[in-house]
Amino acid sequence: MEILRTPDERFENLPGYDFDTHYVDVAAGDGSETAIRVHYLDEGPSGATETVLMLHGEPSWSFLYRKMIPTLSEAGHRCIVPDLVGFGRSDKPSVRTDYTYERHVEWMRCALFDELGLSGITLVCQDWGGLIGLRLVGEHPDRFARVVAANTFLPTGDNHPGDAFLAWQKFSQEVPDLPVGKIVNGGCTTDLSPEVVAAYDAPFPEESYKEGARQFPLLVPTSPDDPAAPANRKAWETLSSLDRPFLTAFSDSDPITGGADKVLVALIPGAQGQPHTTIVGGGHFLQEDRGEDLARVVADFVSAS
Repeated sequence: MEILRTPDERFENLPGYDFDTHYVDVAAGDGSETAIRVHYLDEGPSGATETVLMLHGEPSWSFLYRKMIPTLSEAGHRCIVPDLVGFGRSDKPSVRTDYTYERHVEWMRCALFDELGLSGITLVCQDWGGLIGLRLVGEHPDRFARVVAANTFLPTGDNHPGDAFLAWQKFSQEVPDLPVGKIVNGGCTTDLSPEVVAAYDAPFPEESYKEGARQFPLLVPTSPDDPAAPANRKAWETLSSLDRPFLTAFSDSDPITGGADKVLVALIPGAQGQPHTTIVGGGHFLQEDRGEDLARVVADFVSAS
């Protein structure tokens, strides 16, 4: 497996992102001895008793959570925010077929459980952060204390993915130059500054670094015979009996995942009776639009449950 690594200078002087870097190595999963370096943030007070794990999606990176980390740290929580493989400061396999749904789940499982030894986790997940994070909850429920799902779902391919997603999938495969920063900006209700847009572009010096971002839309199960469908259905067997506190905090202006919160609430026992929230004024990337609001929702949920 050929690995690309974004030069460190690409991450200098990013607005609002003054955090220490941390890395763990995980097996590539291709049968070789190749190791993939996974980057993560580890913020918060020493001796924190609660760990909040925040998982980003497509095509963002841990920069997306920069507005939430201060609020959650001030509330006394440890904040773990990894960059998925292919994104941010994590390594980037250069061949698209090296990225599979199963490998993404395994890379995070190894990084978070085997290397960091996390347990008692409060998961905050959005977009692909939920496709990976909710799989991990389904496969390792004892590692998690509670879940906050924001603009995400765990698809099995048994239902139509929606016209908005199919349009995005088509665009992502046909556009000659994947404009990552502009994509994030387009998924927000607010207009991001040029400096913030550039920060989302920072992990990708050229197109060869974007193979993971290009592949993600194709890995979402959209048909019942998708390769990831059986594992997601099995995860749902656990989720459908999960009694851990489960909160939805979706935004009010996301055409991709709108309505998925109602399905999660209906199917997951731990979601019953929880103070489910609609974040007003947020787009798909609600962490950008209303990050501080979402962080307060998470902090209140942790303290109450």
